[in-house]
This record gives sequence, C-alpha cells and structure tokens, in this order.
Amino acid sequence: MPRQTVLVVDPSDETLEVLRTALAHQGAEILSAREAEQGLDMCRRHRPTVIVLDEDSEAAWSGQLTAQYDEQSQRHHTPLLVLGTARRRHRLPSGEFVPKPYHYGPLVRKIELLLAQAQQAFARSA
Repeated sequence: MPRQTVLVVDPSDETLEVLRTALAHQGAEILSAREAEQGLDMCRRHRPTVIVLDEDSEAAWSGQLTAQYDEQSQRHHTPLLVLGTARRRHRLPSGEFVPKPYHYGPLVRKIELLLAQAQQAFARSA
C-alpha cells in the first residue's frame, strides 16, 4: 500500500502538531494547509488518504467550497472529516462532522479508524 497521507486544513499550529505527532506512529504523512483554497489545491495535487477540515477557520467558507471538498472526497474515495462549532450549514454526503470543542484523543482515534478503513479497502481491491 502506498504511504497514507492526512491533509489537515486548519490554521491552528496546536492541532497540526498534535495530529502530526500522534499520527506519525501510524506511519502517516501529514500535509497541512492554513486556508481552504490552499487545501483544495493540495487535495488535487496529492490525493490524501484522509482530509481533516476545520470549517470555522475559513472566513470565506461557502457552499461552493463545501461542494468542492465534497467533490474531491467522492471522486477519490477520500474520507472527509469536518471540524466545526456551528451547526453544519451544508450537507456533506461523503463527510463526517466532529463538533467543537473536541478532545484530541477521540479525534486522533477517528482519523486512525479512517486510515485503517482505507488500508482495508486498498487490500481488498489489490
């Protein structure tokens, strides 16, 4: 299986460092973007295994950006994990929502589960 990658779209240095440290034990590479537009570009170029998106961090967050992340997620069968405080305004059929405030432990376990599921799907298709 190719190396698993997690794209974290979040301006928080703390979140990035916690996820990078915790997921390094899984052998996952962490890609990061501070802004949603930059994250979309990285999705297209790198095709990550899992996308973690902080919905509240982007002032320009809109239905159009939501649709673009959802499209990337569905096109490449990439789980999309959205973090946010507001009730989800946009439906993400291929994504999951984690409400803030959250604890890092359960968030890391959720990402690990998504990575394991991706690995199993890859093994079945090989």
